Amino acid sequence: MLSVIENNGTEPAPNFFNTSLYVNRELSWIDFNQRVLEEALNPEAHPLLERVKFISIFSSNLDEYFMIRVAGIENQYEVGIQERTIDGYTPAEQLDKIRTMVLQQLTERNNCFYNDILPALKKEGIEFLRVSELSAIEQHALSHYFRKEIYPVLTPLAFDTGHPFPFMSNLSLNLAIELEDEGSSSLKFARVKVPSILPRLLRLNDIKGFTDGDGIIRFIWLEDLIESNLSHLFPKMKIAKSHLFRLIRDADIEIEEDEAGDLLKTIEQGLRSRRYGKVVRLDITPAMPQPVRKLLIKNLDVAQRNVYEIDGALGLSCLIDLLKIDRPTLKDEPFVPKNRIEDQFSTDIFSAIRAKDQLLHHPYDSFQTVVDFINQAAVDPDVLSIKQTLYRVGSNSPIVKALMKAAERGKQVAVLVELKARFDEGNNIVWARALEDVGAHVAYGLPGLKTHAKLTLIVRREQNKLKRYLHLGTGNYNPSTGKMYTDYSLFVANEQLANEVAELFNALTGYSKHTAYKKLLVSPINTRERLIEMIDREVEWCRQAGKGRIIMKMNSLVDARTIRALYRASCEGVTIDLIVRGICCLKPAIPEISDNIRVISIIGRFLEHSRAYFFHNGGKEELYLGSADIMPRNLDDRVETIFPVFDKSLIQVVKANLELMLSDNVKAWEMKPDGLYSRINNAEPKINSQALFLNHSGPVSAELQALLFRTPVTNQSPSNS
Repeated sequence: MLSVIENNGTEPAPNFFNTSLYVNRELSWIDFNQRVLEEALNPEAHPLLERVKFISIFSSNLDEYFMIRVAGIENQYEVGIQERTIDGYTPAEQLDKIRTMVLQQLTERNNCFYNDILPALKKEGIEFLRVSELSAIEQHALSHYFRKEIYPVLTPLAFDTGHPFPFMSNLSLNLAIELEDEGSSSLKFARVKVPSILPRLLRLNDIKGFTDGDGIIRFIWLEDLIESNLSHLFPKMKIAKSHLFRLIRDADIEIEEDEAGDLLKTIEQGLRSRRYGKVVRLDITPAMPQPVRKLLIKNLDVAQRNVYEIDGALGLSCLIDLLKIDRPTLKDEPFVPKNRIEDQFSTDIFSAIRAKDQLLHHPYDSFQTVVDFINQAAVDPDVLSIKQTLYRVGSNSPIVKALMKAAERGKQVAVLVELKARFDEGNNIVWARALEDVGAHVAYGLPGLKTHAKLTLIVRREQNKLKRYLHLGTGNYNPSTGKMYTDYSLFVANEQLANEVAELFNALTGYSKHTAYKKLLVSPINTRERLIEMIDREVEWCRQAGKGRIIMKMNSLVDARTIRALYRASCEGVTIDLIVRGICCLKPAIPEISDNIRVISIIGRFLEHSRAYFFHNGGKEELYLGSADIMPRNLDDRVETIFPVFDKSLIQVVKANLELMLSDNVKAWEMKPDGLYSRINNAEPKINSQALFLNHSGPVSAELQALLFRTPVTNQSPSNS
C-alpha cells in the first residue's frame, strides 16, 4: 500500500499527495491527441475522408499545444524554475518527455497518411502528385498558372550583410533556398514564404490546361509548385537546393492588469505580437544540410531540443480541405438534427418554456433553436431587454446579428464579449465594435478573469408583469460548432435562477460584488467548494445507506483538491464514473485508493464537449450542467457557471445519456491504473453512443432501447448503480 499519514492523529489514511497517484497534465493531453490520431489510424473507424479529417485535427491540436502549453513550459525552463508538478516532473523533464512522445506520434501520423491513406485515396480516384510526375505539357500549363496566380504574391527575401534575417510569422511555411551567382561558387541564402492566403492543396482539375482525367481528382502541394518554379524568382541565379521548414511560436497573449486600460487596443496589439513570439518548434525535413540548420537555429534563436525532423509535408492541418471533395461515400452519412421545440410549439419558444423546462442535446437536437430564441426575442414587441455572454461566436454569427437587430429596434441589449477567447480574439473584436455601433451595451468582463459562462437572460412583459427567460448552456453561441460539438442547452423561466443570473450580469457589467449564489455554482466564487461538498455528501450517504454514486462528464480533470476529494470518496465506497474526453490527472482502479473510480474517454464523430455532474444524493438525485471543467483555470481564473436542472424527468434524460456513454464499447477508451488508455472492446452488443443518439429509431437490443428511451434497466455493468 502507498505510504500513509495520520488522520486526526488516530487512524492511518492513504497519502493522497503521493506523486504516483497523478498523471502529468501535459502528457495526459498528448495521450488524448493520440486517441484522436487513432481515429485516423483505424481503417474500420471512419470513412476514408473522415480519417483524413482526424489527421488534420490531430495536427491542428498539436500546433495549438505547442503555441500555448509547450511555450509556457519553455518559459519556466528558461527562467530556471525547478519546481515539480503534482506528479513529480520538472519543466525540463516534461519537455524531454513531450519531445519523445510527439516525435513518435508524428512518425505514426506520417506513416498513416503516406502509406495507408494516400494509397487508399488513389484507389478511389483521388491522387496527390509531385510536379515532376506530370507530363511536359502539364508542367508547362502549371508554369503558366504559377506566373499568373502565384508569382505576384511571392516575396523572396535575401539574407546577407546587406539584408537582415527576415522575420517569419507564427505557423509560417517557408523555403530556405541555397543559391549561386552565375560564375561564382559562393552560396547565398534566401527565404520564400509559402503564402497562407492561397490554398495549400491545389486541385489540378480546376487549372486551365488540365482535364478531368476520367473523373480522377488530382492535387499538388503549393510548396512543390513554388519550389519547381524558383528560377522565376531568382533570374540569373543557380538554385543549388531548397529546403522546406515551418515554425511555431509562443502565441499566448499576456495582459497585465495595470496595462489594460483599453482592453480592445491591448488585445489588438497582442494579436499582432503573437505572430512574432519566441519560436517553440522548428520543423525541418531530414534532407536539410547542417549549414542551413545552423543558420536557422541561430537566427531564429531556437533550442536544439525544439528542432523536429519530419519526413514529408509539414503542417497537415490543411488536409481538412479535402472534405470539400464531393464524394459522399467517403464521408460520414449526413444527418438532419431534430427541432423538437419547433415541432411541438411552432416558432413560439416562449410558450414552450412556459409549458415546461426544455433541454436540448446538440448536435442531435438542432442548435438553430438557440438562434431562433434570440431572433424571436429581437423582434418580439413584448421583449424589453436581452443580456448575453459571448465567448466564441465565429466569423458569421447569426446570434450577434440578432442582438444587433434587437438593439436597432430599441430594446436594451447588454453583451459581455470575452475578448480574450484564445484564437477567437479577432472575431470578437469585430463583433464588439459592431454591437457598440448599433447602441448595444458592450462590456469586456472582470479584470484578470476570462468570462467563459454561457448565459442568456431575456426580460419580457406578459399580462402587465415582467417575466424572465433563460438559456443556460455548456457550449458556445456558435452554430458551426453546434453541429460538431456535443453540448446541452437548458431553457427555463425559473425565478430563483433568473435572480442569480441577473446578479451575475450585474457583477460582470457593473460594480456588484454579489457572492451569495445558492443555486448557481459560479467560478471563481464557489464552484470548487460546492462540488467538493457534494462529493463529501455522497460519502455521508454511503456511510448511512451503503450507497453513493457520482457521474461526472467533462473535458478535463486537473484540479488536485477535487481529485483528492474523489479519492477519499472512493476509499469510502462511493461508486464514481468519470467521462473525461481529454486531460485526466486522476488514476482509477488503484487498490485501496481509487478502486471505485472508473475513467473513460469517448472520441468519435463529434467532439464531446458537454459538462455534466450527477449526484445520487440518497435518492434525491441532483444534476448540474455548465461551462466549467475541473481545472484550476476554470475554478480560479474564469467566470464560469454550473447550473442545476430541477425537472426530474430531464435529470433522468441526462442520466440515461451518461449511462449510455458509460456502456460505449466502440468509441470509448478506458484508463488503467498506470494512467494509460486502452480501447474498450468487450462482448456484444456493440454500443456506439454517438451513433445511437443520432439514430434512435434503429434496431437495437432491449437493453439499449431501455437506455435510449429512458426506462429503468437492471443488471447493468458494475460501473452503473
